Amino acid sequence: MTTERLPGWFKVRIEAGPHYRRIQSLVREKQLHTICEEARCPNKWECWNNRTATFLLLGDVCTRRCHYCSVTTGRPDEVDWQEPERVAEAVRSLDLRHAVLTSVNRDELDDGGASVFAATIHAIRRLLPACTVEVLVPDFQGKPAPVETVLAATPEIFAHNIETVPRLFPAVRPQGNYDRSLRVLRWAKDRGACTKSGFMVGMGETHEELRSVLYDLRAAGCDIVSIGQYLQPTKAHLVAHRYYKPEDFEDLKQHGMALGFRHVESGPLVRSSYHAEQQTHRVLV
Repeated sequence: MTTERLPGWFKVRIEAGPHYRRIQSLVREKQLHTICEEARCPNKWECWNNRTATFLLLGDVCTRRCHYCSVTTGRPDEVDWQEPERVAEAVRSLDLRHAVLTSVNRDELDDGGASVFAATIHAIRRLLPACTVEVLVPDFQGKPAPVETVLAATPEIFAHNIETVPRLFPAVRPQGNYDRSLRVLRWAKDRGACTKSGFMVGMGETHEELRSVLYDLRAAGCDIVSIGQYLQPTKAHLVAHRYYKPEDFEDLKQHGMALGFRHVESGPLVRSSYHAEQQTHRVLV
């Protein structure tokens, strides 16, 4: 259990500018959810002020209980088949150049919610054809068919987060599986997708374990990786074991680039969709 105080480089500027208020209003008006809010992301102020948000599909109740995540666990509501259209309308209203879509886990659904991802991509394409789309999907319980469903809708970026090192999976993601997550990424890469993953540091892993994860992701064909500091969302969640310094993140970035990743986003406040638009347009050009 860490006794460290939060270092100065984790300070976040809280400012609700016009774009922030616009996103907040749209989310309420269209009865949508964002992972920015549900996961208590520290970058919400920066991203929303820059007219960037990550839409959370399939409601705000997850069928899994990951011990780092503040999203509510329980029995989800019925699938809202009007949600894809409302998300697309919000994307058009914001005139986004890049939309990021993620979801809660819906293990009770045969396709894990893949059809909702596909419907949302199609709706965005119809209303705002120039907008690129990034999806951050669950592992779909290791079923290839849902992965195929999402890929058939042709998102520009297909992402699935590995989150932590293999040794810590039982404590961090008890309903997940490290090798299964790698398979999902490999399936997508084998079908020609630009793939992305991410993980957190500070949960008790070693530096060598982190380097091994980077190697495994690259071996699975992953193109982009994001690396950020784990921050305990509530007292009921896993405690952060240590806070990595900016130079530690730079070292991980350099190691990742040496392995051949096309882009590595590494820093204390980095989350999966942080600077996603800039990453996408840099990688796809």
